[in-house]
Amino acid sequence: MSVSQADKFGDQTPFCEPSWYQGTHSPYYDDGHRAFRAKVRKFVEEDVRPYVEEWIANSSETKNGYPAELHEKAFKAGITAGLPVEYGGTGNNFLTDPFYELIAIDELGRIGGGGVLGQMSINSMALPPISLYGSQYLKDMVVKDVLTGKKNISLAISEPSAGSDVAGIRTTAVEEEDCFVVNGTKKWITGGLMADYFTLACRTGGAGMTGISLLLLEKDMPGIHIRKMHTQQDNCHNTTFITLENVKVPKRNLIGKKNHGFMYIMSNFNHERFIIAAGAARMARLCFSESMHYAMQRKTFGKPLVSHQIIRAKLAEMARQIEQLQDMVERVCYQFKMGVADQKMGGYCALLKVNASKTFEFCAREASQIFGGSSIVREGKGMLVERMYREVRAMAIPGGSEEILLDFVIRQSVRKAQADQKKKKAAKKSQL
Repeated sequence: MSVSQADKFGDQTPFCEPSWYQGTHSPYYDDGHRAFRAKVRKFVEEDVRPYVEEWIANSSETKNGYPAELHEKAFKAGITAGLPVEYGGTGNNFLTDPFYELIAIDELGRIGGGGVLGQMSINSMALPPISLYGSQYLKDMVVKDVLTGKKNISLAISEPSAGSDVAGIRTTAVEEEDCFVVNGTKKWITGGLMADYFTLACRTGGAGMTGISLLLLEKDMPGIHIRKMHTQQDNCHNTTFITLENVKVPKRNLIGKKNHGFMYIMSNFNHERFIIAAGAARMARLCFSESMHYAMQRKTFGKPLVSHQIIRAKLAEMARQIEQLQDMVERVCYQFKMGVADQKMGGYCALLKVNASKTFEFCAREASQIFGGSSIVREGKGMLVERMYREVRAMAIPGGSEEILLDFVIRQSVRKAQADQKKKKAAKKSQL
């Protein structure tokens, strides 16, 4: 079966777009996805890209770089998650078919970092614990306003002494007659200045994972102090440090059951890692695209840069890694679509995120080498590569560092192998 010209979209230089943009057959995408892809790209090109540099420059100690109204505009344009039927919508297409979310994250990745509209991803990470485990009261308070872009929510888990070690958090929530009194600090909280709500992990029980609960905090609650943290990358929606001093949180703001928070957090991490990986995959591809077009235009020693074999070798290796990463992103996305149990997805999502950050790091480095001096200044033809190079660590560390995730994958694999071995021995013994 041939592919029509209408199925082709965007840059047709090989590997500068995902293969299904360039006419390759795919079992994952249909006309609905193609229409959505065009809608997201139009929004990004008209309402985002022209203002990116201005928004990055305008980010300050007290405000986000891009306007909060952009989220509401994105919802009205139909490029974010649909509103659930129970809230007057036609359904949440990001949940029924995660390839729509993948397309949105992928197209936004073409901006090349900067944190623009990054709060959309944070919303999608902080909202699931409420929509899955929260009471109807909490759902009614938060879900509709966040999905329609009127309000924002951030995930407040990490602490100065507990980043990847979630079970080691120290922020306490002491239960009183009608509330929890929260004290502690949260660090690296993305979108803190923009958030109206926080999905907060705190200790309501003993040490370890069994003593953790989730609470919904509202930004105006007395005792919440938020300040911006300056980061390596441009961060339009801000990374923040939050101090909590005797914050009184009503008991009805408990998300799910008391001391069950660790389980809720773990079930949410797979989605977070998938989102990070999807963004990193597009930025890796953008490194290739920028490098390919620059190498064809730039002349060195009297001939185009791309005519040098070493440059072609760099581009080829970038393309190889990007294409295998794209296949893995789509394979994991398909498992989500088919409803594979979350506990079975942990290892795959961990490997995917590591693969994505390592591929992005490689491509950012090679792109920087191809652009040379143009990639170390924040202007000119290499400014996008310069910015993406600073984004690498923001992909490799949040959501679980590469080292933690790789160890998790093997520990999980060893446990399964040991359990299977034990079953085989027991079965063999019973046959004797």
